[in-house]
Amino acid sequence: MQGVGATCPGGAPPSELYKLELELKRGFNLAARDRGGTSDPYVKLKLGGKEVFRSKIIHKNLNPVWDEKTTLVLDGLSEPLYVKVFDYDFALQDDFMGSAFLYLESLEQQRSIPVTLVLKDPQHPDQDLGTLELAVTLTSKDSPVEERRDSTQMEVKTYRWKPYVNKTMLLRRSWKRSTKQQQSLRLSELHRKSQLWRGIVSIALIEGRSLTPMDPNGLSDPYVKFRLGPQKYRSKTVPKTLSPQWREQFDLHLYEETGGVLEITVWDRDTGRRDDFIGRCQLDLSKLSKERTHHLEIPLEESRGFVVLLVTLTASAAVSIADLSVTPLDNLQERREILKRYRATKSFSNMKDVGIVQVKVMRAEGLMAADVTGKSDPFCVLELVNDRLQTHTVYKNLNPEWNKVFTFNVKDVHSVLEVTVFDEDRDRSADFLGKVAIPLLNVRNGEHKAYVLKNKELTAPTKGVIYLEIEVIYNTVKAALRTIVPAEQKYIEEEPKVSKQLLQQNFNRVKRCIMVLFSYGSYVNSCFEWESAQRSIISFVLFVVVVWNFELYMLPLALLLLLVWNFFFCSGRDAADVSMEAMFDWEGEDEDKDDKDSEPRGFMDKLYAIQDVFISVQSALDEVASYAERLKNTVNWTVPFLSCLAITALCLATFLLYLVPLRYLVLAWGVNKFTKKLRDPYLIDNNELLDFLSRVPSDVQVMQYRELKVDPGQSPNKRRRTNLS
Repeated sequence: MQGVGATCPGGAPPSELYKLELELKRGFNLAARDRGGTSDPYVKLKLGGKEVFRSKIIHKNLNPVWDEKTTLVLDGLSEPLYVKVFDYDFALQDDFMGSAFLYLESLEQQRSIPVTLVLKDPQHPDQDLGTLELAVTLTSKDSPVEERRDSTQMEVKTYRWKPYVNKTMLLRRSWKRSTKQQQSLRLSELHRKSQLWRGIVSIALIEGRSLTPMDPNGLSDPYVKFRLGPQKYRSKTVPKTLSPQWREQFDLHLYEETGGVLEITVWDRDTGRRDDFIGRCQLDLSKLSKERTHHLEIPLEESRGFVVLLVTLTASAAVSIADLSVTPLDNLQERREILKRYRATKSFSNMKDVGIVQVKVMRAEGLMAADVTGKSDPFCVLELVNDRLQTHTVYKNLNPEWNKVFTFNVKDVHSVLEVTVFDEDRDRSADFLGKVAIPLLNVRNGEHKAYVLKNKELTAPTKGVIYLEIEVIYNTVKAALRTIVPAEQKYIEEEPKVSKQLLQQNFNRVKRCIMVLFSYGSYVNSCFEWESAQRSIISFVLFVVVVWNFELYMLPLALLLLLVWNFFFCSGRDAADVSMEAMFDWEGEDEDKDDKDSEPRGFMDKLYAIQDVFISVQSALDEVASYAERLKNTVNWTVPFLSCLAITALCLATFLLYLVPLRYLVLAWGVNKFTKKLRDPYLIDNNELLDFLSRVPSDVQVMQYRELKVDPGQSPNKRRRTNLS
């Protein structure tokens, strides 16, 4: 019979902290999942239902060599490590290639142990799916908590047969809960350190040369995928060419001082079928010097051809997390330095460093209960484009207090800060509790404010309120100049899905915009029909005067007058008054399916082709509706900063058209267009007007960013005061 103080089979208490160093070496005789009799395998490691590691993809190989290492911090050995192997399929669901369990309790500590895992399919256990070769080292992490735990266990073991054993067991359980929270805090600190980035790698994808033809016509439809750690980027597809011109620029973050390995794969887009793999190459960033642009022509390893890149490594202030006692903007000396950094005289130095935002995450109240006990284990995640940080977890609490301050670098003042509250769950992925989206231009500096949490789609309120204090400091000139360059794209975005509700919603948005145009047309036609004599006379006189005195500079002047008129006489800033229930009915699925369906390939090809068509139509409707709404919201002063910027541009255009003859302006434009490629062969062309409009929120975004009013009657503090009175 085991006593209360018994230990686990590994010989150590189950609540002790461990460090597991794991080296994924290679695989042998893995299952073939592709048509050519090969696979593109990669490995996932899961612990407690959460993914803790994902290897790189080895293309077209059944005996892959990874030689990748990772270190995991564990707070117990009871959960086995779940190892799963998949075959990577772009645009389709990855094929399952086998799985195995690594039982940590049986590992010998303090030395490296070679491990061979036999892969099996739970549904077909007799199949031979190959093996994985690993090397693991398990060590116990020393901490002062261990001595206290050991002494407590000895006391419990000594007195386990005495009458007051129940009291001792209760004390031990209480102490275990506090120890578990301390250890979880330590784990959170380790995880948060891995989120801080040390610099930026700016990549300009210029072109490809002499790529391998993959289509029957002797050409390809190539695109490129980049991967740096957890960050991913995919280029556009250039159809029917072996020498594509991409001309795309994007940034990735460096999480290590030494850099890292940038993985580059080139693919051929094949509509309705699996995309064809053209080739791959790697770039070791640690070998590149910083603060210098490198012009690189990298050959593909597994086929012919080159990829041409411009790569620049830039050191930058990392995003940071601290307690409220360490706040840069509250320290007078640091605040002066930051204000000096973004003053007007620094407007043309380091153009990507637009500003800084400081977010104080105080507390939340009245959160949703996610556990069966009626409580939650909430933590908070903050995202600013591709920067993502999180707080520690507060256990068994619906009114958590985090008291943390987060500092982000701002590269685009039109970015949106997303704050999401999750419930930590050991057995599966975290549960969503609520979310708010706050455009940086809507922030009132230093205001301690309560934000009502919303659902995932930001269309309706959910339970709970979060208290934040945000301060944004930025350089106005840099912010204005960044408005007319392409916006930074998020590395990780949800894949578009076919949704009947979303398709209907986008159709209604386009229909609403068309109906507005029809209403304006009907109004103009009514002037010709003399339905109102007074209106027709005024319109006729205005028409004669404008046409008789028309000059080209009057076009931007008319738009300028429209903006000024709406500023004084139109309540456009509250224009997005569409009913949430009628307009938004979004559904989403968060489940990650690992096993592939068993329908015939022909049927699946047709299904994916239909899905591509629906997604294309859905995206096109969304784009048309969004740009129409953005034009309207520019005129309606939905974002005053952008409307002021439009006024400045229109004033400048009016001034130039008034003073400079049109022929000279057209000549200057043509000369610039014809000589642009000669002056800079690697220039990435863009449309300033579309880049400007991309910063203006559509009606959907205006609704999502709108703050909900806090109901004083729902405040837990007020309810407590009422009960006491």
